Amino acid sequence: MVPLVLRFVSSARAAGLRASTSEVLDCLRHLECVDLLDESQFKSVLQTNFAKSRREQVHFERLYQLFFHERRQHPSIARSVALADQIQAILQALAPPAGSDLLLQALLDFLDGNPAALLEQVPAAGPKAGGHGGAAAARRRLLPGRIDALEESLAAAVAGRRAELGWEDRRDLLEHFQDRLDSARRLLEQPPAARADTDRPARSYRQRIDDLGEIHFASLTPREVESMREVIEQLVRRLKDKVSRRRAAARRGTLDVKKTLRRAAACEGMPFEVFFRRRPTRKAKIVVLCDVSGSVWSAARFMLNMLYSLQECFTRVRSFIFVSGVAEVTNVFEDHAINPAIDKILKEADIDYNAATDYGQTFREFGQNYMDILDKKTTLIVIGDGRSNYTDPEVSILEAMRGRSRRLVWLNPETEQFWTTGDSEMRALAAVCDTVRPCQNLNQLTDFITSLVL
Repeated sequence: MVPLVLRFVSSARAAGLRASTSEVLDCLRHLECVDLLDESQFKSVLQTNFAKSRREQVHFERLYQLFFHERRQHPSIARSVALADQIQAILQALAPPAGSDLLLQALLDFLDGNPAALLEQVPAAGPKAGGHGGAAAARRRLLPGRIDALEESLAAAVAGRRAELGWEDRRDLLEHFQDRLDSARRLLEQPPAARADTDRPARSYRQRIDDLGEIHFASLTPREVESMREVIEQLVRRLKDKVSRRRAAARRGTLDVKKTLRRAAACEGMPFEVFFRRRPTRKAKIVVLCDVSGSVWSAARFMLNMLYSLQECFTRVRSFIFVSGVAEVTNVFEDHAINPAIDKILKEADIDYNAATDYGQTFREFGQNYMDILDKKTTLIVIGDGRSNYTDPEVSILEAMRGRSRRLVWLNPETEQFWTTGDSEMRALAAVCDTVRPCQNLNQLTDFITSLVL
């Protein structure tokens, strides 16, 4: 933790935020007294020590967001040493001779996770940004063009590694570089220091929830996962309230004119009692097939969480997980609480978790063993990226499953532009589905669940 704080202090000083040695030592002592896994406590300690005025607090917020959030790596890169080595190799290949192009070197350092050099070259805003204003303004004018040129160079460098890297790795590298370049562009868009002392409205709870809802499921930290579970509980309660109100109104039915008039005849035609045609509440049956391989599981677990929290809104929910074969896990949710059940099925179901994903084998097994559970009251939901490792996806079996169901919905947690690349079979699979929707974050998942139950 000490090296991380020191790197933040170095970046803050480069951007013009005052931080003395004694303040750094005080900050390190204070951090020993808080829970470092609680970001609110960690941030409060840093802010208390390094932001002493209203202007510095605004400047601190910008630097904190840049250093601790916008520098987050793509999850695939964070898990892969090989990709991290590729990043270093690409950045070293593009590096200029020592001292020849400080602005380009600052950009490359920024891409490598060290924003101090760029903040020093282009002091975007802050209490001490006034000195050498002409030179700083000139560098700011040059920077957008340099970022665009570097973006083209990075794309060419990644494309030149086709022999070494698969298309997925090249995609992850490009997304990583693009995120960092976008952060550099946002750095230029910060308001000038003269406006930094204006009051900034505090983010409401609703805004914080919306921000959390936009984070990709695969990028959630353990702390954010816990927050997400709390948010889901609140969303489920609101949805249950809406469903109960709608069903109370629906149960009343439409006016039964004949019965009302017959009863009114006993009262000289005065309709003292009004009768309605009461209709039974219709509830859908849900069958869910979840791919539990790789990043797909990060979306599937929240989907299962919401469905089982809303079980009373459906006739029944039956759940199946698959990689290369399929296994039913409905009984796990019946015997355990939601969150322990979700953790349990990722480890103990009767499937080979390390096998290569095979949608064809999954559909064949489901067709042989479970086809009879589908009927015209069933909504069949498949959660997966449609990547079948170049095996036959057995679209005809999926079409037969669709024919027995009320409707077939496919939720894909992968970025939509990659649905038809590489070993993806989404183009063929989507042709037999009633609905195909992206499902990368909580907001998209909530929209789908709301449409399902209301």
